Amino acid sequence: MAIMLPCILLAAVACEKEKKPQLLPAISGKAGEVEIVSSKAVWESEAGNAVRTVLQGEYPFTPQRESKYRIYNVPPEGFVNVFRLHRNILYLQIADTCAGKLEIFKNVYSDPQTVIRVSAPSEAIAAEIILSQDEKICETFEDAERERVIYNARKFENQGLGQIVRNLYGGSPYFPSSYSLKKQTDDFLWISYETTYTTQGIFIYRFPYTGEQQFTAEALVAKRNEVMKENVPGTLEGSYMITNPVLTPGYWQKSYKGRNFTEIRSLWETQNDYMGGPFISDAFLSPDGKEVFVIEGFVYAPKYDKRDYLRQLEAIIYSWH
Repeated sequence: MAIMLPCILLAAVACEKEKKPQLLPAISGKAGEVEIVSSKAVWESEAGNAVRTVLQGEYPFTPQRESKYRIYNVPPEGFVNVFRLHRNILYLQIADTCAGKLEIFKNVYSDPQTVIRVSAPSEAIAAEIILSQDEKICETFEDAERERVIYNARKFENQGLGQIVRNLYGGSPYFPSSYSLKKQTDDFLWISYETTYTTQGIFIYRFPYTGEQQFTAEALVAKRNEVMKENVPGTLEGSYMITNPVLTPGYWQKSYKGRNFTEIRSLWETQNDYMGGPFISDAFLSPDGKEVFVIEGFVYAPKYDKRDYLRQLEAIIYSWH
């Protein structure tokens, strides 16, 4: 059954490119959330199932299964006030007059907001669009979440910490003011934000570049284990951080804002101890091409889900400049 969403709502989104408000309210909602605007009938149809398949798929490399996003449904008639201000909105428009398409809008009702609108003449066609554009949908929301973290890190930057890193490596991420230096050598930095029950740590290290073979997953994991054994002891005597030896790490060649790097994701654990969690590690050539720089983030949060902590670290290490 085709459901026509209120015209006033459609006009607000459709005219976003023409209307440029001078000042928008701040976004609402929690990091890692997506608000789905659709009727109950659409939400319970194949279109809603497609949304759940895409946005509640498994987030990679966490110790326990976590979905990519928390999602909830808001009917069109309830899409008012604070619900319009949500940071991430996926808007399902089903109407006989709609051509099947996916559109992306920024800062429609709040700032910094991302709205994806899927328009289709039927629920089945909407589902096809959502499933065929799954990477684009996820990447759009991932980029939005990342940019919000980077913006806040820049706004509340620990400039002294950034200067330490720049002095050694010629570049640095934007570190939030809550982060502090835990360990420093000529070739290794350990930077950390610690609370009673959580640790978000960042390692930065380097080694001489000898060839492209150093950027294979096997070589990067071997070097990581060597560096961790030397620099990251556990709480028990003779314990130290290692990479999970059984799990095959995720491996990607990536580019972000003109910077190319090799990324691996996996789980870390502690030799001769019982600590562990997820990590993300990016390796790239130094500006002079003589060294490999590695910057990675790891999470230790045994009482909590890890996804949002890891997303924050990913954003920080992606902000290298």
